[in-house]
Amino acid sequence: MVQTIHPSVFNELRKTGREAPAGPGVYLWKDEDGKIIYVGKARSLRSRLSSYFSGEKDIKTATLIRHARTIETIITNTEYEALLLENTLIKQHSPRYNINLKDGKSYPVIRITSEDYPRIFRTRHIVEDGSRYYGPFPNVQAVDTMLDLVERLFPLRKCRSSWKSKGGGLKKRQEPCMYYHIGRCLAPCCGRITAEEYQEHVKRVEQLLTGDTEMLLADLKEKMQQAAGELRFERAAQLRNAIRAIEDLSGGESSVVDFDPEGRDYIAWAAEGLFTSFTVFSLRSGKMTGRDLYRTKSAAEENESLENFITAYYNPSRLPPGKIYLQASVLSPQSSLLSWFQNQFGYEPDLLPPADRHHEAVMAMAHQNAEEDLRRRMKERGAGPALDELQQALRLENRPEKIEGFDIAQLDGKHPVASLISFKDGIPDKKNYRYFKLRTVVGIVDDFAAMREAVHRRYSRLIREGKELPDLVLIDGGIGQVNAAKGVMDELGMGSDVAGLAKREEELWLPGAKEPLVLSRRSEALKILQHVRDETHRFATGLNQRLRSGDLFFPVLESVEGIGPKRAAAIMKAFGSVTAIAAAEAGSIAERCRISAGAAKAVRAAAALALEDQEKAREKLPGGLSRRGRQGGAQKPVSSGSAEELAVLAAEEKPEYSAG
Repeated sequence: MVQTIHPSVFNELRKTGREAPAGPGVYLWKDEDGKIIYVGKARSLRSRLSSYFSGEKDIKTATLIRHARTIETIITNTEYEALLLENTLIKQHSPRYNINLKDGKSYPVIRITSEDYPRIFRTRHIVEDGSRYYGPFPNVQAVDTMLDLVERLFPLRKCRSSWKSKGGGLKKRQEPCMYYHIGRCLAPCCGRITAEEYQEHVKRVEQLLTGDTEMLLADLKEKMQQAAGELRFERAAQLRNAIRAIEDLSGGESSVVDFDPEGRDYIAWAAEGLFTSFTVFSLRSGKMTGRDLYRTKSAAEENESLENFITAYYNPSRLPPGKIYLQASVLSPQSSLLSWFQNQFGYEPDLLPPADRHHEAVMAMAHQNAEEDLRRRMKERGAGPALDELQQALRLENRPEKIEGFDIAQLDGKHPVASLISFKDGIPDKKNYRYFKLRTVVGIVDDFAAMREAVHRRYSRLIREGKELPDLVLIDGGIGQVNAAKGVMDELGMGSDVAGLAKREEELWLPGAKEPLVLSRRSEALKILQHVRDETHRFATGLNQRLRSGDLFFPVLESVEGIGPKRAAAIMKAFGSVTAIAAAEAGSIAERCRISAGAAKAVRAAAALALEDQEKAREKLPGGLSRRGRQGGAQKPVSSGSAEELAVLAAEEKPEYSAG
């Protein structure tokens, strides 16, 4: 197989598969002319495409790879939408290596007619007479189960007969038919229900079909359990099947297929520095007819870049539809874009934001595709140019291929910690992330002293061990923190550069500077520094919060005779949370923590009592929140802290430890 295709082409296809998104979507194989030769769907695009290039190949796969030159992916929100989009694209393009279905059938939908007393049924045909349609649904059996449920809960009429006279209407009868007597019709033809009452049933059916099913599901589950408890297993099984049908079909509204015949485009974009990826999803006659993806490079502002794209995209061979939905309202009121449409095409399309849930879902999917392309584009390009820009902007002596960042987190001097993160060639190097539990600033608030301690502990150790030093040290803070770090680095004889990034205005501070340096918000150099700064902040704050949460329970453990601070920390390290301690056997606590059986029983009892007290305190507060939660954030349970992070409490003498 490999001999029949150029190795470089084969390797490029395999690389595309390995770097494909991990989520659901559709993939398109194209030949050397750009023609689609195969369309497939996958729950994980990366796993599915990678499988084409591993193991033995059957003749079909070998033939497909031999004729392919590129692979394109379209991300969807769900596997369900991928299935629908696959079906649409196969029918539109008739790919050579897909099965050609001759009957041309589409997936079934549920129709509620536009009559005075509407009917509900399954169909594959769309009639534009004011009827409402729901779906499409790939699972025909689930549709039939759903309709059976509707007949039982909200029995609408079955008969098709109506007055032929002017104005139409339901044909009147003297006596109701069999469906009324078996509970499958409300007999509106005999006046057994008013039009208003009948429409109320229709409204409930619509709620069921649009996914507003929470209360209905709860009621059905209660009835199922009741039937099972009364040993009416057949009825319980019927209710179970109805619940499954609702869960299968609820939320079945699709972003790739709907029943709006009006043509429309959805334009989304993602930008990084000078690079922007645009995605256009086109829906015609209620179906997505494809996705266009374009890459641009421009120093223009967002609104100007969008105008340039739109005027280049639409032309006499690609006419604009009546409605164009934009990811964001970035066009200024003075924009001449509408005048351009009028001059070029003789009409002005509506430029709209995605105002409702359906349009938002389509736009979100389009934006996800744009972001994925931008991610792939930036990965192909690498961080080299951004690092070159950073070196030039900060006037650094060396290209900052290795960057380390520091941040301090504390609350009124309690549990002061420093985080150190490392970036290599613009990419996080997580194996070199470190925490420092600071010692010199316990009980006081002194960010400068805290920074000096963290920097000294980090680089004195690297120098002592002869390890590589960073090219650039980035401080989360202003000129004071930068000068504090620079002083320590000079004492250690380091040649590394240092800079600070102040969050409020994204100002860059260099040692000894009187004025900050401000880079463009579109600058790739600034993007890298922001990424480093945000990582350090996230890393430091996370540990500080978890250490503070431990304060709630360590005194409880220490209240047991013979259990001091270090022993309490060791117990927490062994079990990870007070909940786990309360649930453990006393023998297990004694063995793992090397304490007496009596102490283990006391520890277990103290933990259980602490949890009870915490629950009682929570119940006394509105909404079940702790006092800290009412003041601006929900209280995190102790179990959210990993055993490794809590280990710092039991190992004060350790100068630093990695994040793992």
